[in-house]
Parts: sequence; structure tokens; C-alpha cells
Amino acid sequence: MVKTLEQDLRGHQCQWTLWTMVTSPRIRPEFCSLRYGLALIMHFSNFTMITQRVSLSIAIIAMVNRTQQPGLFNTSTERPLAFTFNHSNRSIKEFNTAEVSVYEWSPETQGIIFSSINYGIILTLIPSGYLAGIFGAKQMLGAGLLISSLLTLFTPLTADFGVILVIVIRTVQGMAQGMAWTGQFTIWAKWAPPLERSKLTSIAGSGAAFGSFIILCVGGLISQALGWPFIFYIFGSIGCVCCLLWFTVIYDDPLHHPCISIREKEHIVSSLAQQSSSPRRSVPIKSMVRCLPLWAIFMGFFSHFWLCTIIITYLPTYISSVLHVNIRDSGVLSSLPFIAAASCTILGGQLADFLLSRNLLRLITVRKLFSSLGLLLPSLCAVALPFVASSYTTTIILLILIPGTSNLCDSGFIINTLDVAPRYASFLMGISRGFGLIAGIISSTATGFLISQVGPVY
Repeated sequence: MVKTLEQDLRGHQCQWTLWTMVTSPRIRPEFCSLRYGLALIMHFSNFTMITQRVSLSIAIIAMVNRTQQPGLFNTSTERPLAFTFNHSNRSIKEFNTAEVSVYEWSPETQGIIFSSINYGIILTLIPSGYLAGIFGAKQMLGAGLLISSLLTLFTPLTADFGVILVIVIRTVQGMAQGMAWTGQFTIWAKWAPPLERSKLTSIAGSGAAFGSFIILCVGGLISQALGWPFIFYIFGSIGCVCCLLWFTVIYDDPLHHPCISIREKEHIVSSLAQQSSSPRRSVPIKSMVRCLPLWAIFMGFFSHFWLCTIIITYLPTYISSVLHVNIRDSGVLSSLPFIAAASCTILGGQLADFLLSRNLLRLITVRKLFSSLGLLLPSLCAVALPFVASSYTTTIILLILIPGTSNLCDSGFIINTLDVAPRYASFLMGISRGFGLIAGIISSTATGFLISQVGPVY
């Protein structure tokens, strides 16, 4: 008998209850099972969405007329994610002469374009989480991924019709991705046994970090070799392929999947038997507002996204300014923290479920441990950066450790909604990510303001 902790929100009350999961005979996780295949497809989906989101940040270097100016390298630092891939003026000129369109977009206009996708995500996070619980996450997530992929394919064409249409396209794309992000947790509420939740969700979630690594490594090369439109064509096409896999293989629950083995189906159903299965769709908003554990999750998301946004936004600029690295090496160095983040996400999930399956720690202890490590360790590394700026090696190590250790949160409060309220997991995930996005907007704005007032400390 394995004791786990679940928060039951029935009766519009927030209270913690212990429930017992029968695990005899114990069935060990099979990595060739259907639920792990689902995690890999969701990993691919997250990979696709993050590459589509970042594509414009890279392509815009070649899209604006400024790329033909000799002083490109000095002016491009206004867009940290984008500037790391402009390796040479000669290469840019080569594909510009191939009649690829360029546009007169000011830095202020580019900032609006970049931020439009975030506003789109915020608009759909909460409603999509609620609707996914009603209509099924398969349709919500699949539709969001398909819309995002199609809009990515049409982005080069819409750019010719004016900046307003590009902003509209990016906003709608953000709304589509908001649908896809939150729908995932509705699926895991029905597919992930409690002792495998950390592993499965970490495999799926690591796709975002791995996608960041890949787009940072190859995005600029694609732009130079083929032209900037092919960044959108390639990753938009990959998204369409992912959609085909998604609608073919994925089902909302294991009971209706035609290819699942009887043994795996029984294992999943029996492990989730103690979860509430009430068909009632009403959401106890008042109880959630009064629930302190949920507020702890929301604040965890706020803190996590605050630091992550600063690192993602200012990492290339910091590497260039502090380490004085040339533009080619800067692109490689900027991508290293994301492969570390993907690795730590998967390893953290494996370790968390190992501690649970061996009864070494209680569920609540594991979640608190990984949440604390995921918030404390990267914060300490970030605070230490100004004091080790003179050491190239130490600075690189700390910059790699910040995203890596930060992703330990994926086995902490990020999946905690599956433990405390599985029926409302997608709805609560939408609210949680909303807190995170608000933190990202505030932190990036505040950081820019502080730098403009006091100047960079490095």
C-alpha cells in the first residue's frame, strides 16, 4: 500500500485527504508502453510549439532592412534571442539578393510583434483549461497545435501585407498555443499513474527546452543557407506532421484507446481508481480562492517564470557583454543552458518517482523538495553571477546551471495540480501559467527599466 496525498475540492471546500492506492501485484513501468509513447508525442508537440514561437525572433534579423548595414552586430543586441545567429554580413547579403523580402520595422514595432504572442496565450489559458475538461483535451490540444502550425507556414506571406496582419497572426497563434499548453494536464489526469506522473510529465515537458536548444542552434543556419522564410516553412511543416501523429495515436483516456494492452489499461485504471470521477462540471471558484495550497502553486509559477524570463531574454546579451564572445560562439553558448534544462527535467522526474515508488519520501515531501530546489538553486546562481564575472569558466557553469536547476520545478509545484485536484488540473494550470506570464511581463519590463536607469552592472 502506497500513501499519496490528494486535495479534494468537492462541496466547495478545500481540504486535504489521504487516499490509498492498491499496487498489488506491482507492475513496473514499461518504457515501451503506450503511455510513454504518448509522453514522447507530447514531447514532440512541445518541441514544435516552442520552435514556432521563437522562429520569428531569429528570422527578424534578416527580415528588417537593418541587416544590410555594416553595424548590424552592434544594433542587434536589442533582441537577445535573435541576434545570436547573424554570423556574417556576407551570408545575409547573399540570401537578401535572392529577392527575399525585407521590411522597415522599427525596434518599437518589433517589440510589439514579439509580445503579441504572449498576450494571445494569456487570453486563452483559463478558458481553454476549462473547456478541455468538457470537450476533451485531444481535440483542444490538437486543434491548437494545428492552428499554430498553419499560421507559422503563412507568416512569410502575411508579412508582405503589413505589420498589423503580422501582429494579428501572432496573437491568434498565441491563443492557439495557449489551448495546447493547458490541455496536456487533462490528458495526464487520466493517463498518468500517481507513481509515474513526474517521469511522464517531465518527458513531455522537456520538449520545450530541447526545442529551444535546436532552434537556437539551427535557426540562423537555415536563414543563411535557404533564406528566412524557410525557418517558418520547416518548423510549420514539422508541426503539421506532429498533428497527424497526435490525432492518430492520442486518445483522451486509456479506456477508449484501441491499441492499448489489457495489462496496461488495468494498471492505469486501478492506480487512478481512488481519484474522484464525479461528472459534475461546476468549478468551485470560491473554494479555490480560499485554498492556500493552490496559492502556493500560483506563487511558485510566478517566481519560476520571473527568473526564467530574465535569463531567456538577457542571456545572449550577458554572454556578449561580460565574456566578450564573438557572435558565432555566442549562439552556441546561448543554447547550452537549454540542453541542460531538458536533461535536468527528465532526470528530475525519474528521481522524484524513484523516491515515491520506493517509499523513501511522501508525495508532499517530494513536491516540496523539488519545488524548493528548483527555486532556490537557480536564484543563488543568479545572485553569484556578478561576483564571478572575471572568471569565464565559472560564469558559463553558472549560466548553464540556472535553467537546469530551475527545471527541477517540473517535478514539484508545476505538476502539483494533478495531485491536489486532478479533475480541475487543466483549469488550474491555465491560471498558474497566467501568473507565470504576468511575472514574465513584469520582470522583463522591470529589468529593462533598471538597466536603463543605473546601467548594466557588468
